[in-house]
Amino acid sequence: MVMFLFLVVALAVVVGAVTLAVVGGGIAGLAAATGLAERGARVTLYEREDALGGRLAGYPTRLADGTEVTMSRGFHAFFRQYYNLRGLLRRTDPALSRLTPLPDYPLRHSGGLTDSFARVPRTPPLSALGFVVLSPTFGRRDLAALDARAALPLTDVRVPDVYARFDQVSATEFLQRIRFPEAAHHLAFEVFSRSFFADPRELSAAELMLMFHIYFLGSSEGLLFDVPDEPFPQALWEPLGDYLQRLGATVRTGTAVLGVEPGGTGGAEVRTGTGTDRHDAVVLALDTGGLRGVVAASPGLGTAPWRDGIAALRTAPPFLVSRLWLDRPVHADRPGFLGTSGYDGLDNISVLERYEGEAARWAAKNSGSVVELHAYAVGPGADREGVQDALLGQLRRIYPETREARVVDARHEWRSDCPLFPVGTHHRRPTVRTPHPWLTLAGDGLRCDLPVALMERAATTGFLASNALLAEWGVRGQVLWTVPRAGRSRVLRALAALAERRVRR
Repeated sequence: MVMFLFLVVALAVVVGAVTLAVVGGGIAGLAAATGLAERGARVTLYEREDALGGRLAGYPTRLADGTEVTMSRGFHAFFRQYYNLRGLLRRTDPALSRLTPLPDYPLRHSGGLTDSFARVPRTPPLSALGFVVLSPTFGRRDLAALDARAALPLTDVRVPDVYARFDQVSATEFLQRIRFPEAAHHLAFEVFSRSFFADPRELSAAELMLMFHIYFLGSSEGLLFDVPDEPFPQALWEPLGDYLQRLGATVRTGTAVLGVEPGGTGGAEVRTGTGTDRHDAVVLALDTGGLRGVVAASPGLGTAPWRDGIAALRTAPPFLVSRLWLDRPVHADRPGFLGTSGYDGLDNISVLERYEGEAARWAAKNSGSVVELHAYAVGPGADREGVQDALLGQLRRIYPETREARVVDARHEWRSDCPLFPVGTHHRRPTVRTPHPWLTLAGDGLRCDLPVALMERAATTGFLASNALLAEWGVRGQVLWTVPRAGRSRVLRALAALAERRVRR
């Protein structure tokens, strides 16, 4: 026992003498910094913007009526399967009381069909079967036309095997193979593909299948999700920043990292606009464009093939978030979130006062509503004002009561910084580990052999990046949780295996 305590103290002293840089203050960077700082490392977190949160950051703005509000990219679903992200948030909110549940994930098609996930069973395989039985998009003829054999791989999604088998196929092509009804294609699976801010004709089918596994056959949480009850900075990132500083970390917002080079005697030199800092190890937790830029400006990093893989990373097409402050409320029965398809590029509508305190206070004071509209995968050459006007027109079409509403003020966020997962590119995507033992990567655009996606992939790779560095000093890192790597139903797995053997014959 005495020897064990001696080793623990010795390791704590060793790690405490280590200085580590985490470049990027989004979800991945915050997870990496947390994993390192909690184990005694001296962490410096560099963030280019003035606030933490990365692509989920927010900034203050003043409306035309003089109200100070927070603008961000708005609606993001914090699904119950985001075990590692939710574990990160529990550092400052153990009961996750700053997240509030929305009762449903309703989807509406312009043809008049509406899907709901509220009544779908959450236990696999009843979850997938329940969706088919309860969905109005599946008629008897549709069920008869389905190619069950082609669809069986959905019942046994194995990670990372699914990439070897289906990364060369687009999401659209896969759905066509199994003869999914067009309405179901739009309402359900296209929602998954557009969660990646991508056109399903470009998106790897493996990523689409992974999403199906995570939400239907790999977990019992289904499509239930929570949303923050206040804007992202106040509810999530400012508390995490304070937590890191209490652990002894240095948080340097408003500080862009311009380059990272190997140090002459080990470790690395991190170059910013104000000088160069020496660190024993570095985590690059950047979005796709940021990672490409830092690596390109750091000629001493990596090998030629590794650098080529970074340079080949692509970002998804532009997307728009329009937030409107209206002078009258939408109808009381409008959901907090509505996914849409077939409405001239409009992907969803959120009514923020249904769940966010800041919006609710403004709406109550002004007898109005705060409504947010999203459009994903917008054509790069699109007329931006025209797209904004088109979304407003679709809002008025879907929620007719807004036709007479005056827009008190509006904010439009145009971004193009989400990772793209094109067909056939998984094998060359970078991983957490790099050619340098002192350098790791983190982010939702990485290749990861765990069944995670989107925000959960960011959090998971952040912890994986810190774990890999801690292992260099013999220190155990964060324990990670995911849905199973394969489907949970033995019967369905057996049927999928049988179908695969027949195909090979």
